Amino acid sequence: MSLDLMKEKGVGLDEQKFNWRDIAGVPTSKLDSDAFTRVRIILMNGIESEALRFQHACARMNKELQLALARVRRIEQHQQTMVNWLLPADLSPLETTIGFEQVAIEVTASVAEHEPDPYLAQVFRFGLLEDFDHMYRFSALMDRVTGCDANNILQSYTDILPGRPTAVEHRAPEDDLREPYDRKKAAPISKLNAATIMAGEHQTHDYYMTIGPMFADPIARQLYAEIASIEEQHVTQYESIIDPEETWLEKWLMHEASEIYNYYSCLQYESHPKVKAIWQRFLDYELGHFHYVLDLFKKFEKRDPAEIIPESLPEPIEYRSHREFVRKTLSEEVDLRARKTQFIDKDDEGADSPSVVYREQMNSKGSPSETVAAGYQWKPGTELAEETPDIKKLQTKVA
Repeated sequence: MSLDLMKEKGVGLDEQKFNWRDIAGVPTSKLDSDAFTRVRIILMNGIESEALRFQHACARMNKELQLALARVRRIEQHQQTMVNWLLPADLSPLETTIGFEQVAIEVTASVAEHEPDPYLAQVFRFGLLEDFDHMYRFSALMDRVTGCDANNILQSYTDILPGRPTAVEHRAPEDDLREPYDRKKAAPISKLNAATIMAGEHQTHDYYMTIGPMFADPIARQLYAEIASIEEQHVTQYESIIDPEETWLEKWLMHEASEIYNYYSCLQYESHPKVKAIWQRFLDYELGHFHYVLDLFKKFEKRDPAEIIPESLPEPIEYRSHREFVRKTLSEEVDLRARKTQFIDKDDEGADSPSVVYREQMNSKGSPSETVAAGYQWKPGTELAEETPDIKKLQTKVA
């Protein structure tokens, strides 16, 4: 049963209250909780982070909206904290990275599979194959620095295979921009999809920029620097498909609709009782935010919100393994490259392409993503099936 955005009022802002014990509650389990519970936590942290980012930018440009934005933003701050604090303390930065890439793969795959606009679907598939390769490179890094198997985090939902090689993902800025949807014609799901994937990619970029310098291994530091650069390109790609002609209030209203849609999607698939209760609570809170902004939209723009908001939510994002869809996309589109806003075959790039020139400069002293994966091929139970060099040396000494 779909959710009627206009009829469901949710919880009013004045009733949305927190305390510190409530916000920083008991986290989930690294290994006992389902991997898709972690996927939803990571994505919703990114959705809330995007809400804060947008509302701060909006406040700097709209004096008359500053108090309204501050009221909603304070609640979004506490929601983001409560969601992010659900991640367990024993989840290492590298394990969290594997979780981030699983989010990028499975959520983008669901969005791409159900996107009605063929061009936008292609954009999502293009980014998907790059995130798929990032998973492979970070899994190789995990094997290198810890000897552990990334599948312990992925729980066999997501393949660990090369995608479009990270080394060839580096593009000149003019080749990262895409054609935006038309705000007057685009299907509501297209707008929600764009906002969702942009938020997830922006969070990933910020996370890699934060933890990359914390590694001592020089290849790890370089790999995070390389993939963080690609994530910035992805943010550029996904934000460019959003119609820049949308007004500030129109964008704010769509942000709130996106948050509702994502909490609603999480709620449909969640298996963890405590986390499911949080999704329900924040769905009700976001409905309250939505109607608060709806009134502002009517007041300042004097427009009918029905022009841009669907009566009911589209079908939710599917939180399941998209293995077959990803493999099909990989087999058919791994050799695609970008020229301006269009996609071309790699053989059509040309040596003088701005992206080829840029790529050759960035890789002129080697590619960390190629170095880290040299000779790496994922197989089950790596840390159990193989002995590390240190163990072998120890056994030799004992003998």
